[in-house]
Amino acid sequence: MIECWSRGDAGEYMPDEILVDLSEAVHRHPWWRARASLTIALLAELGVSPPSTVLDAGCGWGVTLEALEARGFHVAGMDVSRLSLDRLDRPGRRLIEADLTRPLDDRAPEFDAVLALDVIEHLDDDAGAVRRLGRLAKPGGWVVVSVPALPEMYGEFDRIQGHRRRYVPETIRAAFDGSGLEVERVFWWGRWMLPALGRQRARIRMKPGESAAEGYRRYLDLPPWPVGVLARLAFAIEEKRAIRGRLEVGTSLFAAARRPRQPAPRSLSLSQIKRPATVTA
Repeated sequence: MIECWSRGDAGEYMPDEILVDLSEAVHRHPWWRARASLTIALLAELGVSPPSTVLDAGCGWGVTLEALEARGFHVAGMDVSRLSLDRLDRPGRRLIEADLTRPLDDRAPEFDAVLALDVIEHLDDDAGAVRRLGRLAKPGGWVVVSVPALPEMYGEFDRIQGHRRRYVPETIRAAFDGSGLEVERVFWWGRWMLPALGRQRARIRMKPGESAAEGYRRYLDLPPWPVGVLARLAFAIEEKRAIRGRLEVGTSLFAAARRPRQPAPRSLSLSQIKRPATVTA
């Protein structure tokens, strides 16, 4: 079932052809599988376990959505791309069409955890999107955001998929300013990938007349066996170290922030403090 909260132009953030045409390649790729595994492990660290409710905002190809469902979470998938949601639609699955650049319905439900994995870097106003995501977390609930890291690595691969920017720890924290959320941890992920990724992006270039999906597919191509197996092993080894904040750099950054259970007490100015009445004999 697909609900509609708001409609937007999906192509403004990522070409629809990438989301639709490359689904099979993405589902096979070790990076997306590893990100889903790390996300589930992080939720466990944060105390979010099945059958908690989780919103996968920007669910895209559905890799994380399906992994969460398989673990027994009550999941809703959200995306601005109707074509992407139509591909994911099936009986019993809750899907939401919504544009994070637009105001949310006041009747929108709240979730134990809200995920925005590689989403806000596609938006001009990342802080506005985080504020809206924060409203969808229950009091005491979590908002987990992941983003591509290291601005010096920004290049053609980012432009193909509609990235506005890459991040450092200070800028991902800044995206939470004004959200009312309390950032409790920020950590790097993908340290082992840095040398290989640098070589790959120096070697691959879009060809004249090539579509976004064709160019993106070439960036996703892996060398022959056993590179894929070794990549999965490297991600598995790195997972716990990343979540515990033991990596000093990486290709991605994660941030986990909590919505306070109660609003912070409002401080009063001296003029607002009532003075006790003067008692006279």
